[in-house]
Amino acid sequence: MNMTEQALMKLRCGLLACTVALAPAATALAQDAAAGARSSAAAPSSAPSQQRGAGPGIGYERTVPVITSGPWTGKRLPDGQPDISGDWSNTIANHNNTTDPQGGIPGDPHERPPRTTREQRAPSRVTDPADGQLPYLPWARAKQIEFAKGFFDASKPEYLEPLARCAPAGIPKSFYWHGYEIRQYPGYIVFLFNSGARIIHLNNPKHLSPDIKLWQGDSRGHWEGNTLVVDVGNLNSKARFGRTAEFTTENVHVVERFIFDGSNQRYNYVATFTDPAAFSRPFTITVPARRWTVADKTNEWHYEVPLANNPGKPPIGDHLERICVENNGGFGRLPAAPATVPTAAPDPAARPTAAR
Repeated sequence: MNMTEQALMKLRCGLLACTVALAPAATALAQDAAAGARSSAAAPSSAPSQQRGAGPGIGYERTVPVITSGPWTGKRLPDGQPDISGDWSNTIANHNNTTDPQGGIPGDPHERPPRTTREQRAPSRVTDPADGQLPYLPWARAKQIEFAKGFFDASKPEYLEPLARCAPAGIPKSFYWHGYEIRQYPGYIVFLFNSGARIIHLNNPKHLSPDIKLWQGDSRGHWEGNTLVVDVGNLNSKARFGRTAEFTTENVHVVERFIFDGSNQRYNYVATFTDPAAFSRPFTITVPARRWTVADKTNEWHYEVPLANNPGKPPIGDHLERICVENNGGFGRLPAAPATVPTAAPDPAARPTAAR
């Protein structure tokens, strides 16, 4: 085991140890952060247009900035990587709705409908096709509708939002399910999400055996100027895109582009999905993100990082692992008989004969 692998192993083990040792402190800090969030908003200063959502003190933007690929002009790490480490969060909305991110969950019996018109809200996360809709094949569209209808009455295990069982959020939802931290090591980039972790292997394009399927897939990346390009395979496709139940199959292939702006304060996540088993053509998801630092106030969504207790020293964020409790609120109703098998990816072979 080389030094980089040892560091990654310590990171994994350290997160678990800190969770156990610091649980009482984490509770107190979380309460303090929640109180602070209620008293002050933490919206991005450059937001051209914002609306509230996802909890007290949370601001969201209604537009997506244009960031183009080009040379990297910022700081580099000793191994030559552009330095993108730190805390980030999406600027549009949470995972309630994929194609109308600020429109709430269709058919939600617990929420009021949005007070704005569609034109007043942020655009669809689907940026290609131009109509903002996913180009499902008929069988897959029917299955997505079925999943969405079952969300609030989960009479079958597959109707459950997998996050209700503390499963990883997967791709692309991890990028709009709370804020997250990026760490960098020689040959690797690590994303520490609110619902798990993901490792991107750099300059090592060989994927795992196709028989191996993972919640976050197998990620192989390289840098092209200011753009991190990642090829993702081996997805188990058990995760959903949002509470509107969009999905892919295990046949999906994803190419991600993380395009950072010149200030290193913003980036756009642009991911193209190819899955001919469920879609008539490739489609692209775009998620804008901004950096968060200790200069920002903590809140209940974008930046859940209280200050560490280090008197007399510069402030640093104290990252605590989120403890997930199965059947958290907002994920629909669990079946009376708990499922013993994890949610399975939709099977194209099970589609109706008419849709074959």
